[in-house]
Amino acid sequence: MITYLDAIRAAMAKALADDPRVFIYGQDIGAFGGAFKATKNLAQEFPGRVIDAPISEDAIAGLAVGAAIEGMRPVVEIQFADFSTLAFNQIVNQAATLFWRTGTPCPLVVRLPSGGTSGSGPFHSQSLEALYALYPGLVVMTPATVEDAYGMLLEAIALNDPVIFCEHKFLYYHLKAKQLPATALPAGKARIARAGRDLTVVTYSAMVHEALAAAEELAAENCELEIVDLRTVKPLDTDTVIASVARTGRLLCVSEAWPWGGVSAEVIARVASEGFNLLDAPPKRLNSKDTPVPYHPSLWAAHRPTARSIAAAARDLLRQ
Repeated sequence: MITYLDAIRAAMAKALADDPRVFIYGQDIGAFGGAFKATKNLAQEFPGRVIDAPISEDAIAGLAVGAAIEGMRPVVEIQFADFSTLAFNQIVNQAATLFWRTGTPCPLVVRLPSGGTSGSGPFHSQSLEALYALYPGLVVMTPATVEDAYGMLLEAIALNDPVIFCEHKFLYYHLKAKQLPATALPAGKARIARAGRDLTVVTYSAMVHEALAAAEELAAENCELEIVDLRTVKPLDTDTVIASVARTGRLLCVSEAWPWGGVSAEVIARVASEGFNLLDAPPKRLNSKDTPVPYHPSLWAAHRPTARSIAAAARDLLRQ
């Protein structure tokens, strides 16, 4: 079986093998194989192209921007998404704006191990996809499956735009598939992860699996949820979301990120603006609590949406 993490490693290996312009840069990614072993053995297989970086996210991103300007295709690994804020200036003021300022492409991928795991706490659990989605010029990918972790990373590396690749840490070893895909949906296109008639759940990343579990629970109550996996939050596939709401008449948006100004808020705003007449009830969103992520596993479990809380929110919306 192939894990979500295996798929990421396989995509990088293929990109390195296929394109001599590709290289990987990050802290402890060489002989050590990275904090999560995403680059395990790649330094030996591709000498001089899997390069250890100093402990400076700002410098890592800056070097990658410079390399992209000179025609390389760098893949940057940030150990935890939280630490990418140290490289924020380079990402949003340099990489995101480069083509619009100079006409020079910036083919750069920033891999962000995102989301929470039990006991990780407030400095290693953040979901920052909405923060980066705010900035024009960046593509923000949030793969939820082994197949998308592979196919979308290959597409990210091939794009001439800077990509923020939010790979969920909880999925690294928990998610498995029998084989890697030969083809993939293009970035920017959502998928229907489960068809349904009664309520649309729009979500992405690890929350797709919580939503699917909630749908199984409600199916026993003769309620069919339709699960929309956004896959890419920037650009956002509004058409697929609107088409789903047209079928079900109800909308629940679920995200592991904080609620204020998040992806769920953007989805609801678009549906309210472009598909208000399709709604049979007010749209609802379910996010993590508006507090820093707690350390204690029990508090963390209560902090983030789960299959149980998604099912409860869906039942509430179905009663309206």
